[in-house]
Amino acid sequence: MTSNAITAVAAVQMVSTPDVAENLAAVRRLVAQAAAEGAQLVALPEYWPIMGMSDTDKVARAEPPGSGPIQDCMAELARAHGVWLVGGTLPLVSADAGRVLNTTLVYDAQGQAVSRYDKIHLFGFNKGSESYDEARTIVPGENVGVFEAPFGRVGLSVCYDLRFPELYRAMGECALIVVPAAFTHTTGLAHWEVLLRARAIENQCYVLASAQGGKHANGRRTFGHSMLIDPWGEVKAVLPEGEGVISGVLDAQFLDGVRDSLPALRHRKM
Repeated sequence: MTSNAITAVAAVQMVSTPDVAENLAAVRRLVAQAAAEGAQLVALPEYWPIMGMSDTDKVARAEPPGSGPIQDCMAELARAHGVWLVGGTLPLVSADAGRVLNTTLVYDAQGQAVSRYDKIHLFGFNKGSESYDEARTIVPGENVGVFEAPFGRVGLSVCYDLRFPELYRAMGECALIVVPAAFTHTTGLAHWEVLLRARAIENQCYVLASAQGGKHANGRRTFGHSMLIDPWGEVKAVLPEGEGVISGVLDAQFLDGVRDSLPALRHRKM
């Protein structure tokens, strides 16, 4: 990060519905709120445009890269508010007609698309009455996602990726890692905060997690707890449940101080 730089960031938390238009209206309101509070970078949650009644609903709403109402909305919001927008995830058309890519798109403050990350690790969980298998409707990505923001390198990951620390090492040294998510309440209650804090501590960087948080129309309950965590592993802001915005700052001097006092990244042997 640029020495002595302070960057304001925010994470949007939603309880998305099966209605794309309703979710677009919500995200316009929440990004405007984040920008009004001074955010220079805003992150959206996973699946923010649609949480369908069935897993296949998102396939029907998939957009081709560069075109569609969801992408137009994100570009417009970044440009109108002059913010960098990390667009959670949206369904993009894949080569498999029955499946989509679960994709994060990043827009700069002029509304230009500057980076893309397709979620690599696909969630699978089966315990009692709860069962999820993202691979049925999603094609996994193949490439690590990073981009250069004015304040430094930003690493991109999505939800289940959080359980795979080797992905974060492959990003190189980041000032910030962003984690859009729709963690289930069951797994979130057990593991969400400890995994986020671990990623911040071991990579000595800020972590901004934007989550789905509440009871959805399809019956699913997501954990919420959108967070900003500093490079020492301290939670600086959190929103337990419901729609809203958390905000905070990235402090370059603090980040550099953590790395200077405990140079773990320089001590790595592999």
